[in-house]
Amino acid sequence: MSVIVIEFITLDGIVSDPDGSDGTPTGGWAFRHGPEAVAGDKFRLGSTLDDGVMLQGRSTWQLFSRIWPGRDDPFAVRLNAVPKLVLSRTLTDTSAWANSRLVDGSLIDTVKNEKRDVIVTGSLSVVHALMTEDLVDEYRLLTFPTILGSGRRLFPDQGSHTDLECLSAERSGAAVLTRYRRKTG
Repeated sequence: MSVIVIEFITLDGIVSDPDGSDGTPTGGWAFRHGPEAVAGDKFRLGSTLDDGVMLQGRSTWQLFSRIWPGRDDPFAVRLNAVPKLVLSRTLTDTSAWANSRLVDGSLIDTVKNEKRDVIVTGSLSVVHALMTEDLVDEYRLLTFPTILGSGRRLFPDQGSHTDLECLSAERSGAAVLTRYRRKTG
């Protein structure tokens, strides 16, 4: 089992409001580069979607549950079919998106006990909690040629030291998809 974090990110490390749905003044930065940069399986999840589980916080899940259930392209079919674990203290109903269920128990215990690969999409508070417990095995980052100067960062200033190795880097429209995993040895 691996924990894979996938994020849209700017050159200066900002991950907040890439689609503009939060209404921030600089929101929508990823989607201004056109659909070729963000559409489909840009994070090269492939069979991981078929065999793994997605983990999302409430806000990300609510956004995705409004967008994805109505789509039927090949990537959407896979995304709609994957089991989804939702972390929320306030949400009580996950019927808006098929194969979703609320996490019963702690985030850390849920991840440690999961047998499948865990894909964390967006959900920065979830990602930070997993980072704190050193549970992230891989980062797949779609980096856009944008500098925002402020916003929520993927890697916090007071984060712990972690050595990673680059698995791949490839252009995806205006962005670059990089894959990093925890360095072993």
